Amino acid sequence: MLTWLRVLSDWIWQDRLWFPAGLGWANLKDRDGQVFAKGRDLWVIFPIAVCFLIIRQIFERTVAVQLASLLRVREKPRVRAAPNTTLESYFCNASKFPSQSSVEELTKQSACSVRQVQRWFRRRRNQERPSQIKKFREACWRFTFYVLAFIAGLGALIDKPWFYDMEEMWNGFPTLPLLPSQYWYYMIELGFYISLLFSVATDVKRKDFKEQIVHHVATILLISFSWLVNYIRAGTLIMLVHDASDYLLESAKMFNYAGWRKTCNYIFILFAAVFILTRLVILPFWIIHTTWVYPLTLYPPFFGFYFFNGLLFVLQCLHIFWAGLILRMAIKFLPGNDIVEDERSDREETESDEEDDDHEKREKTKNGFVQFGNGHTVLNNNHHHSKME
Repeated sequence: MLTWLRVLSDWIWQDRLWFPAGLGWANLKDRDGQVFAKGRDLWVIFPIAVCFLIIRQIFERTVAVQLASLLRVREKPRVRAAPNTTLESYFCNASKFPSQSSVEELTKQSACSVRQVQRWFRRRRNQERPSQIKKFREACWRFTFYVLAFIAGLGALIDKPWFYDMEEMWNGFPTLPLLPSQYWYYMIELGFYISLLFSVATDVKRKDFKEQIVHHVATILLISFSWLVNYIRAGTLIMLVHDASDYLLESAKMFNYAGWRKTCNYIFILFAAVFILTRLVILPFWIIHTTWVYPLTLYPPFFGFYFFNGLLFVLQCLHIFWAGLILRMAIKFLPGNDIVEDERSDREETESDEEDDDHEKREKTKNGFVQFGNGHTVLNNNHHHSKME
């Protein structure tokens, strides 16, 4: 068994797959006082991730809570659903959004009216939605990391020639010595993204939950692979581009939870501009161009070349997807709109929603748009968009 594993490992990591012809892992052995990236270095990201999880718990319970109090983040009053074993069983085992026929059946089983069943499910769904304080604490933690990571990354790259001339990232490849600043930048970024995967089950979930998971996994693979084959210069530029806008989004969320609408809107405008500039202009037309087009003038294509750029293209597709959401949210800045809404999230349902829905249905029925032979109106189970969450 061990022999087969060794054979498989040797085949996977053969030089011709990951390096241009004539180059290989032997070129990345330490010599003459120069240190190069090694695969075993990546084991440190797991204890770093655990440290991040511990620090986050302390930070959210101390600094974030105090900041929330300072900004006067307030919880919206929620009416709890009255205990009802029949409705609770359906909610937990069948659906949180019952169909009209299910509502009618539940009214018979629970001895409640249609309106009471609808109200019970709305209140029960609200009970499971994260609180304002929880969302603020999460945004505060991410804001703190992203802003510090961006400052640290900028400090590590500002004096490097490949920061200004991206073709320099391939000068001397693959024998590019590892700098201490590059080592820590990589390990901390990787540790943070690993910690996000560990905490995904307890973090606030949004409509782009699956896309977020794909993004985290692709980012971890991309950063790890660039470390293994010494694409470190390209990797640091990619991480800096991503950190450049993330802290702006998190700060906009924080001010939104605090009720500072105008401040939130102004920051969101800045975030949208930086996101589009970094993710849809600099990344594809500068960095990806330099990793996809320029290397072909130096080396014939090889598997590692396609693998690295393939991961970049996955990220770029996600950026285009998120840019669409950002543009949809930007519509909220048109005259008559004074808040930013996060298209990824559902807003908390209120008692007024039912009144609005009933009024709208009565108007449509009166105007002849809706007629049903059984005399029942359709239960509206559509999700509503929420404010930036």
